[in-house]
Formats: sequence, C-alpha cells, structure tokens
Amino acid sequence: MNLMIFGPPGSGKGTYASRLEPILNIKRVATGDIFRDEMKKNTELGKVAAQYYNKGELVPDSIVTEMLKGKLLELGEKNFILDGFPRTIEQTRDLEKFVKIDVIILIIAPEEILIEKAMARRICSNTKCDGNYNLADIKKTIDGVEYILPPLLPKKDMICDKCGSQLYQRTEDASTDFIKKRLAVYENQSKPVLDYFKGKIPFVEIYMNRPPDEVVKKIVEGLKELKLF
Repeated sequence: MNLMIFGPPGSGKGTYASRLEPILNIKRVATGDIFRDEMKKNTELGKVAAQYYNKGELVPDSIVTEMLKGKLLELGEKNFILDGFPRTIEQTRDLEKFVKIDVIILIIAPEEILIEKAMARRICSNTKCDGNYNLADIKKTIDGVEYILPPLLPKKDMICDKCGSQLYQRTEDASTDFIKKRLAVYENQSKPVLDYFKGKIPFVEIYMNRPPDEVVKKIVEGLKELKLF
C-alpha cells in the first residue's frame, strides 16, 4: 500500500507517519528530513536546497522529484508513505508517471494551533536521531472543534530521551513571520494538489486535535473503513 500524508507545516505529518510505519509495515519517505540532512552535511544538493529552504520557499520541482525517484527505487516503489511530497501540481504530475498512490491522509488544523505548536517544537541535534519534542500545552476550542494537545517533554530539560544529545529550536520555528510565510506557501502552491487528487484517490481526513497516538488510531480506523488495511 502506498500512502501520502498531507497537511500544512506543523500539522504533525512526520510524527504520524513515523508511528504508522510499524503499524502498517511501510517505509516513511520524508523529503524535509532528507533535505535537512543534506544541508547539515553541506553536500551539493544541500547547498542548493538551503538557498530556498532558509527563505521559506519551495525547492525547485526538478531537484525534489529526482531525489524522490532515487529514494523510491531503493524501496522498490511500493509500501511507503510520502511525507512532504508532492507540494505542487508539477510534482504531482511527475509523481503519477512512476508510482501509484492508494490513499491520501489529510491532516486538518487551524493556523493559530499550527503557529503555537511550531514555535514550541524542539528537535534532537543528533542528525542520526529522530527525537522530536514540543513544549506547547494547548486546550482550546476553535470553530466548534476541541483541541487538547498536551506537551511532549523530554525527561531531562533540553536533552533527548533517545540518544542524550542536546535539543534545539530550528531557526524556521523561532519566527512567527517565517511560519506564516510557510503556511501561505502551502495555501497558494500545495492545496491545489488536493483538488487535483479529489475524485481520483480516496481521502482519510483527520483533525490534529488530540495527542499523536489518538490521531494515528483515527487514521488506522479510516484506512480500515476504506478496506485498505
């Protein structure tokens, strides 16, 4: 089964995709993680990606698509969950040329929640570790939807539980203006991708209004309703 997880920046796509991996026996393919790793290593790809990523802009379609093709070839082009791709109509059309997506998981969250969660995010400084934490403690109702999102804290202040490395706040998570710019990019360039797939591929739509384990459980239930799992 090939899945795509879709949603605005800060909606928890990476967290949910990681937790779905062992449940669904699939591999998470995250373009954002790959780019960040390349940038930290200062590779040629990383240098090109940094020029766009650090400005809150999308990396050119040709670079992203070629990188993804190589990654999917390693996996045999099956049993994966795409996290962060496609983000444009052009990427979508290119994707259809070499893989088939069975279902789209759409995460829904208002801008107010996304900004608060993004600014409270702390990640592990060890590039080989996926430690990801959040300091925000959210309890509020927006447009009739109740959001109860407790913090995800490390056992020791600013120290990763998994590997003991220092936690830090990414530059892009420390600026409200930067976060809003990323959300605007999503609205203008990425949301049309959803319209493109509607009617072609089934959707599982879930609100980001509870802790990750509860959201993942709802996603699995949605897949079962579609008889995909």
